[in-house]
Order: sequence, then C-alpha cells, then structure tokens
Amino acid sequence: MKYNCLNPIAGVGLNLFTEQYNKTEDFNEADIVLVRSAAMHDMELPDNLKAIARAGAGVNNIPLEKCAEKGIVVFNTPGANANGVKELVIAGLLLASRDIVGGINWVQTVKDDPTVAKLVEKGKSKFAGKEIQGKKLGVIGLGAIGVLVANAANRLGMTVYGYDPFISVDNAWNLSRDVVHVKTREEIYAECDYITVHTPLIEDTDPSVNTKEMINEETIKQMKDGVIILNFARDLLVNDNDIEVALKSGKVAKYVTDFPNAKTANMENVIAIPHLGASTEESEDNCAVMAVKQLMDYMENGNIKNSVNYPNCDAGVCRAAGRIAIHHKNIPNMLSQFTSAFSAVNVNISDMVNKSRGDYAYTVLDVDSSNNSDVAAKLSAIQGVLKVRVVK
Repeated sequence: MKYNCLNPIAGVGLNLFTEQYNKTEDFNEADIVLVRSAAMHDMELPDNLKAIARAGAGVNNIPLEKCAEKGIVVFNTPGANANGVKELVIAGLLLASRDIVGGINWVQTVKDDPTVAKLVEKGKSKFAGKEIQGKKLGVIGLGAIGVLVANAANRLGMTVYGYDPFISVDNAWNLSRDVVHVKTREEIYAECDYITVHTPLIEDTDPSVNTKEMINEETIKQMKDGVIILNFARDLLVNDNDIEVALKSGKVAKYVTDFPNAKTANMENVIAIPHLGASTEESEDNCAVMAVKQLMDYMENGNIKNSVNYPNCDAGVCRAAGRIAIHHKNIPNMLSQFTSAFSAVNVNISDMVNKSRGDYAYTVLDVDSSNNSDVAAKLSAIQGVLKVRVVK
C-alpha cells in the first residue's frame, strides 16, 4: 500500500506505518493520502485512491461530495488539537481584557529612550484593563474544544454559560457541573460579557441550527454593551461588516479572531491572530498519530472512525476467511443484492455490518472464502455500488 503526503506530516505519526506501507511522492499512485491545508478541490482524484486523512479538524479544503461519489473515505482528527486551541482561547480572553498588545507595542516605541523605566511607570495607565474573574463567559458549541474552554474558564473564576443542542454524551460527562447549560443562543447574547464560538459552519434555513454569520447586526443588538467576542472556530461564523460597525460604535469592545482577512486585519479593536490555534508541536503530533491510526484501521480492517463523508463503522478484526467492504448509495434493496451475489457462488456470509449516512452507505461482509475477487467484480456491477474493496 502506498501513501502520499500533500503537506508535511509529523514523523511521530508517519513512523506508525508498518513495512507494508510505502511512501510515494506521486499523488496519482497513492492508495491513501494525508493532508493538512493543501487545496484539493481542483485535483483529479485517481480511481485507486481509497482514503484521505486530514490531520486536523476542518475539511473545507477537501471535496467531500466528490470523494463520497468515488467511494473515497475522508477522515479528520477531532479533538487531537483541542488543548492547543483551548490554550489560545484563554490567551485571547486575557489579551482582550487587558490591553497587553497595546502596551507591548508602546514599549517598542520608547525602548531606546534611556528613561524608559520612568516612561513606563508614567504611561502604563493608558493600557489598564479588566480582570476576567467574576465575569460571564458564553461558550457556543460544546464539542471537544468548547468543553475544554468552558472548564478552564470556570477554574479561572468565570461564570460560564454553555450552549449546544447537539452535545455528545461523552462531552456532557466531561463538562463541569458548574457550567450553566442554556437552551438558546439568545440567553448567552443577553447575559455574557464574553462570547466565544466553537461550532462547525452550518448553512440552514432554521436560525437555531444555522451558524453561518450567526454573529451579525441582529444578534449583536441582543448583547451587552462592551461585549468581547472571540472566534477560534470558523471565519464565516461572524459577519465582518456588522462586527466592524459594532466595534466603531463601542457595542463590541474587542473582537479576537484566529482568521484574519483583508478586512478584519485592518479594523481597530481587532486582535488578529494568524491561525495559530493548532500550531503547537503537541497538536501536530496528536493529529498525525490519529490520522495514521485511522487510515491503518481502515485499510487493514475496513473500519471507519471519524469520517466526515461516510458513516462510522466498526466491524472489529476479521476472524473469518475473508472480508469485503462496499461503498454504495443509501437506497433500497442493496443488501439483498449483495447477499444474492455471494449465494450465487456458494459463499457463506458469517457476519455483516451496514451503516448509512445521508445519501451514502457502507457495508462490511465477513465471508467463509479467501478468494473473493470474482464476487467483488459482481458486486461492483450492481447499480448504486460506488467502490468494492477486498480487505482480506
């Protein structure tokens, strides 16, 4: 099996590949691909490509639908960089509360003056700020990062409000019981001195589900005067034009973003950070390790974990003579056609797992035969089947 890296991937992850995996510099001959930020939308995807692993959480640079249509599983690594992002969010809280950036920049303008020590004592009052202890923080989105942010802020003495209608059981268990769980974003807008967003980008006609530009003129009006907004999730969660107006009026005191663009980078009272959320050695190592492990489990066992375009599926380790994995459309009568194909060649199915996600489905069949190339060809000919792979 051959793997290709479209971006540099931490060696601690790549070193997990066993001798049956060989690195190739040619994308077109790769069975699996690892990527970070490389843009893949305009790339031609070869028929032999089976999986792509994004060493990180966001997958905007990958054509998910095109991959699904070709039976290519796309993985990401949720939570692997969560602590790195959490720490930067806490730093953002402090930078926005205390005019640390302004003070540091001012010192640079007087550093060559021999009386700099006296100047500092006289001038420091211009950069006075507020403490975060006792203030209210609203966390919108309680996924892997949001939970860590909420818990850390709580330990720093903040009153934390959390909102996430889709919170997982695991994240709910990990969330501090001192976090106030609210049922609407509007409660956070009305109550909190600081608001930090940690949701995926979702476009939906239902305003309670939609997250695209959810921080906008209308929602900002519901917030406290002098609110501080932090965005370490997605740039499109905040409407740039509306945040600019709110900053000029003082309605929003500071906007901290990890996604500067030509507009926000030139706004007053914006702390623009150059997308450093996951830029730590530990985060890059964690993402690489998780990405490689997921690819190996998929290639060797047919299991899918943390896919963004196919359903998760855990069939364990195959104990039967053979295993076949089928990517197909989520339409009626598929399973009966699969079983008929095996029955026609007198091969018994000892176990089967079938999972679906939207328009796509994934079926793993353990069979009492080790020679399954012929039946794989029959399965590939079934209308609605996208890719068939003999795993074992």
